[in-house]
Amino acid sequence: MLYGVYQGMQDALEPLRLAARAALSLKDTLGPVAELPVMQSGFAFAEMVAETRFTHARPGYGIGTVLSGNMAVPVREEVAASLPFGDLLHFAKDGIAAPQPKMLVVAPLSGHYATLLRETVRTLLRDHDVYITDWKNARDVPLSAGRFGFADYTDYIIDFLERLGPRSNVLAVCQPCVPTLAAVAIMAEDRNPAQPRTMTLMGGPVDVRVSPTVVNDLATSKPLDWFERQLISRVPWRYEGRGRRVYPGFLQLIAFMSMNMARHGDQHRLLYQHLADGELVEAAKIRDFYEEYYAVLDLTAEFYLETVDIVFQRALLAKGEMTHRGRPVNPAAIQRTALLTVEGERDDICAVGQTAAAHGLCSSLRPHLKRHHLQPGVGHYGVFAGRRWDTQVYPQVRNLVLAMA
Repeated sequence: MLYGVYQGMQDALEPLRLAARAALSLKDTLGPVAELPVMQSGFAFAEMVAETRFTHARPGYGIGTVLSGNMAVPVREEVAASLPFGDLLHFAKDGIAAPQPKMLVVAPLSGHYATLLRETVRTLLRDHDVYITDWKNARDVPLSAGRFGFADYTDYIIDFLERLGPRSNVLAVCQPCVPTLAAVAIMAEDRNPAQPRTMTLMGGPVDVRVSPTVVNDLATSKPLDWFERQLISRVPWRYEGRGRRVYPGFLQLIAFMSMNMARHGDQHRLLYQHLADGELVEAAKIRDFYEEYYAVLDLTAEFYLETVDIVFQRALLAKGEMTHRGRPVNPAAIQRTALLTVEGERDDICAVGQTAAAHGLCSSLRPHLKRHHLQPGVGHYGVFAGRRWDTQVYPQVRNLVLAMA
């Protein structure tokens, strides 16, 4: 019902968006008249109507070249493995003389596409052979593909690490820190030869009992069956995943936006003003951010509900009570994988201490295999994107990989 209402509203607004695009197409035909302030304001409004909308298509990564060493190296995307709910995407670089350490980036499955980590990937590509978990929109996965829950997510990580082979590295951002730690613990206990040399956990809810945030409070404010009743919908029949029960990405985005509604409102007013004043460079910066931010994907109902239950409501990994397909998950089994945890001083999604809790769980790691970095002056996104990620956080990751090479 909820998804149907949303889709109906999207369909109803489409003629208005088409009209706005038609108005914008007249801009180049009006000559000097188009430069009049009243016309500039009108075109700015039309662009806001036409382009400010949720989408469900994955944006491009847009990484054509990177600076590796002292030269610009072309980058091409290739699918190293394709599974029903996600691809293992490889950013292959041509012209690299010596092999570089393999790095698996585990992207969040929390309403946005993995392209949200393009800056993370771009920086890592300087010194690493980078792969990423490129999750698919659940509404595009047919019911015949089966279910995809928390255990399946963990299995995907193990599968992808096995495909990368021995001496690879793994870096998880936000929500996947818990299943990544679980995957590495299982691989260690099994003495899997593909267990990674390093594991970097960035801004993740390893132990949500530490300094709970608004996000943590929301997850524990209602019983699990409330989330199922109120937030789970079935995919409309026009899509490949018709009938699949999902947590719609647009709901997750609305929840995120509601935490900083005033800031988002200010940004949209600023975007309109830049467009009206002809400040296209400044407008493009805001527009590019929201084009990515408004690109949403749906999560399977089972993965969403199990994550709320396992990670946020019961904190099973932190309590030593997590199981994976009936077997206990034991982070103390990790002995060979060096651990780096990264937190942002101002992170209001995953508070300081929640990710660092991984060190206590990995109790068998010798001290020289454990590192923690608290990045001053950044919030959640500043941990993996932006200037401080590039100049202060990334060197911590690179140095750990070099130390374990």
